[in-house]
Amino acid sequence: MASLSDALVQQLLQGRYIGTLATESPNGSIHMVAVWFHFEGTKIFVATSSRSRKARNLKTGSKISLMIDSRDPSASFGATIAGTAEILNGDAAQKRNAQVHHKYLSPAALADPRVGPVFAVWDDIAIQITPASVIAWDMRVLDQQVLGSAFEQNPSYLLPLER
Repeated sequence: MASLSDALVQQLLQGRYIGTLATESPNGSIHMVAVWFHFEGTKIFVATSSRSRKARNLKTGSKISLMIDSRDPSASFGATIAGTAEILNGDAAQKRNAQVHHKYLSPAALADPRVGPVFAVWDDIAIQITPASVIAWDMRVLDQQVLGSAFEQNPSYLLPLER
């Protein structure tokens, strides 16, 4: 079990990675979606629309998971953070959503009337995640400890991912 203070987890939380957010739908199925996020202190924030499936799912349950991974086959590492969610509205949501948008959008995008204002209106709520557990992995360690650095020595063993 890892923690929020682990160096690898901090790198993922502070970095500009895409997260995969999981919530439970009313029928019991798991809904997963790619998200932008912002980390501050011990909380993770996701900007979203109150009309989104993830937001609607959180009206019936607060369990949530966020997976963040490097998406780099030659240096694959990541973390899954499970916990509870709280929906933020109003000024609190606007503040957190602005932090998310500033993390992923350039100043030019934020200033462009076709982009910045659209995100500001579209993302009308924020999801605040309070982590309860953290699991981290680093395939580079597996490569060294189990595979005898086969991937490091032979990068062509790993096929490129689609972009």
